[in-house]
Amino acid sequence: MNWINNVVRPKIRSFLTTKREVPDNLWIKCPETGQMVFYKDLEANQFVVPGSDYHMRMAADLRLQHLFDGGHYSRVPVPPVPHDPLKFRDGRRYSERLKDAKSTTELDDAVLVGEGRLDGQDIIAAAQDFRFMAGSLGMAAGEAVIAGMLRAVEKKTPFILFAASGGARMQEGILSLMQMPRTTIAVQRLREARLPYIVVLTDPTTGGVTASYAMLGDIHIAEPGALICFAGPRVIQQTIREQLPDGFQRAEYLLAHGMIDMVVHRHKLRETLSRICHLLMGAQPVKHVDKKKLNGKTHVTNGSGVEPTLITAGNGSTPAIEPEILGPEERFDPARIEQRDMARDDDEQPTSRSHPKDRQH
Repeated sequence: MNWINNVVRPKIRSFLTTKREVPDNLWIKCPETGQMVFYKDLEANQFVVPGSDYHMRMAADLRLQHLFDGGHYSRVPVPPVPHDPLKFRDGRRYSERLKDAKSTTELDDAVLVGEGRLDGQDIIAAAQDFRFMAGSLGMAAGEAVIAGMLRAVEKKTPFILFAASGGARMQEGILSLMQMPRTTIAVQRLREARLPYIVVLTDPTTGGVTASYAMLGDIHIAEPGALICFAGPRVIQQTIREQLPDGFQRAEYLLAHGMIDMVVHRHKLRETLSRICHLLMGAQPVKHVDKKKLNGKTHVTNGSGVEPTLITAGNGSTPAIEPEILGPEERFDPARIEQRDMARDDDEQPTSRSHPKDRQH
């Protein structure tokens, strides 16, 4: 009788019922409007909600796939670091948290570094994954950022960083905070090599990451609605006990106050990054160039009368703009202009011997 109840009846019931297991992420709810979006549609739209245009968080590997040509890139090797050096434990062991984060994200740590091509231009890019312990900055993440920057210096390519972090990783204590000056030195290596460092600030970028390499770029781009700050608005409001303005510490608010350079929609981000990289590494030649004037005179290249094109990548295939040579008397000299203004004031002032009636005539 037990065999019939335990074996036969469950098999008959399985044949009669057609129950399917529904994945947990089949439908995604928009945090802003509550709109339900099919996951496949959201993924095809680069995780931008079609109705509200809300930019949802994006995994690091998907970031790099959408950036590089054809989605192909190779990972930059990162030096190994000690795991759980402080043997930290709060509610759980730090080693257990790392193990769970690695199994969930399939990443070694919060930063993924890859190298490839962007519209034919060699670049190095790094992306922080907020799923990995809130994208916190630890020793492994710091080593990844430094390895990417040094790789860019070695290959003489631009470096692009997608920042998304909750700040420094408290489980590593002072070792985590030491990554802030270490990454700052790596940024200085890029500047000494005169290579572009472009930062894309995504939601959220906070804490020690904002206080270090995320705000040291040559150009700062933010996604719409991204939270960018050191301390969050709730902490600030509780501290100063005042109502904060609408949109405080959001991308649009920071753009209006001069903290970032531009806010770019995710669909136009790749095009914008490609244009900036090609511009900073060498502008593309222009087919139709109007007459350009330098210092008020039409510039002629080598006396041929042919208008010059814009500066190219420096390979010698296209001539660059040649500066017009000016004589010493034609150059800008503040001292000479000051003397001219003083002489003009002396001419306009009346002499002491002149009479007011004489000056009227």
